Amino acid sequence: MATGGKAILALAVLAACSFSVSRAVTSPYLRPKPRTTLSELKSLLDDAHGQTPQQVHVSTVGSDRMRVTWITEHDAPPIVEYGTTSGQYPFSETGTTTSYSYLALYHSGNIHDAVIGPLKPSTTYYYRCGSDDPSREFSFRMPPSSLPFEFVIVGDLGQTGWTKTTLQHIAAADYDMLLLPGDLSYADFFQPRWDSYGRLVEPLASARPWMVTQGNHEIEKVPLLEPRAFKAYNARWRMPYDAGASPSGSNLYYSFDVAGGAAHVIMLGSYTDYVAGTAQYEWLQCDLAGIDRRKTAFVVALVHVPWYNSNKAHRGEGDDMRDAMEALLYGARVDAVFAGHVHAYERFTRVYEDREDPCGPVYVTIGDGGNREGLAAKYVDPQPKTSVFREASFGHGRLQVVNATHTLWTWHRNDDDEPVIADHVWISSLASNPACNK
Repeated sequence: MATGGKAILALAVLAACSFSVSRAVTSPYLRPKPRTTLSELKSLLDDAHGQTPQQVHVSTVGSDRMRVTWITEHDAPPIVEYGTTSGQYPFSETGTTTSYSYLALYHSGNIHDAVIGPLKPSTTYYYRCGSDDPSREFSFRMPPSSLPFEFVIVGDLGQTGWTKTTLQHIAAADYDMLLLPGDLSYADFFQPRWDSYGRLVEPLASARPWMVTQGNHEIEKVPLLEPRAFKAYNARWRMPYDAGASPSGSNLYYSFDVAGGAAHVIMLGSYTDYVAGTAQYEWLQCDLAGIDRRKTAFVVALVHVPWYNSNKAHRGEGDDMRDAMEALLYGARVDAVFAGHVHAYERFTRVYEDREDPCGPVYVTIGDGGNREGLAAKYVDPQPKTSVFREASFGHGRLQVVNATHTLWTWHRNDDDEPVIADHVWISSLASNPACNK
């Protein structure tokens, strides 16, 4: 269980204020100057034999398994050895190895993937990936099987000095799982940036499950030369799209449960077909229909392009997807929708069809992880009535599912290298609201 108790107690007195806190605020905060992109080619390892595991990250598969992904420069066995004591690995699992080429100029390392388990909830496992090097032992903690449960949510992460600060802030306080609504590495066709990104996030991504969806910077499609979109993303960041009660058949959208089914997470794809009759639309219909809200207290969705946005950047880009899918989420009483793409922070009240609705989701834009393109500082004026708080700063968010009726959302601004809670709100479960379940 994440150690968020102190934060919950400190803010519990504000629960009654809920959406009235910081109503319709455009923050006057002046952000510091941009920071440069981190070194793209520098390796963190002196790998003499090419079999040292690099870019290690983990993601959940069902309730009791974990996928371990890593890369080696040369051939190496795709074996993960693991156990509950450091230096002792009584269990092992053999996975698969793939690789890819891009524009005939770049050839990836060997990408290894192994699913280990069954594993016990709230238990720390120590593991090594195809190597007997004692300096490359990793550990992760399995998420808890019941509430409370804490997510970190951060979008458009990139690999700049601000990214590094964001990661430091995330690591400074415990959590159970990280959710990323697209735009990971900002490789933008230059494939070595995928490698440097993997090395940058490894300390965090190897210790807690990272669940991601794609953004526009993952497309990397080049007409005639590279006609297949998401080549690097799909090869490096395989998600559990073929697991659980609602397999999607596509790595670009999927769903999963946490906390023994008390919360359901839906990862949507902004850059694959989504209108009625398409595979994603029909999968979403089935996924939502299969949720038992008597058991599942909270349902959240993540998508890259925001459906509601008062920033001047990317205005209207999510409208078509919203028109196609908003009614599905509203009908299923989805509690909150988190998006990236816009490099700023904004929180809306509960909305449906562009109007305040007590039974609609809370919409949050959190595309402010630290990308190299900088912040989107211009907003439309006047501020829409549905927009509660907006600020163009880097940062990250935390969603603490406290119990079956209440979740605490906090946004932590990167303020001169210090994480500052600049926005917060208590979100009550729509499943517990009789007015929304007539």
